[in-house]
Amino acid sequence: MIAMNSETFNQHVSAGERDVLVEFWAPWCVYCRRIAPALERVAEQYEGALAIGTVNIDEEPLLAAREQIEVIPTLILYRNGKALGSIVAPESKARIEEFIRQTRGA
Repeated sequence: MIAMNSETFNQHVSAGERDVLVEFWAPWCVYCRRIAPALERVAEQYEGALAIGTVNIDEEPLLAAREQIEVIPTLILYRNGKALGSIVAPESKARIEEFIRQTRGA
C-alpha cells in the first residue's frame, strides 16, 4: 500500500497504468483502524493488478476536500484520473472485493 500525499496521489491516479483504490482515513478514526487489516489483505491479493493507496485527511485536508470526502473511511476507485465509484465504511474484506469487482466491471 502506498501512503499518498497530494503529489503522489496525482502521480498514481493520473498515470493510467492501472486502476487505483484509495482509502481516505484519519489516525483517530476507530473504524479506519479496524478495516485496515482487510485492506492490507486486499492489497496483497491485487498486487500488480490494482494499486492501493491511503490518504490521511488530517495531513491532506485540501485533497480530501477536492475529492469531496465527508465520511471516513471512504474508498474510491480511480481509472485514468477519474473516479469510477466509492464506498463508505465497508464492513469486510469481502465487501471491498465485491466493490472492486462491480466497479471495475469484472
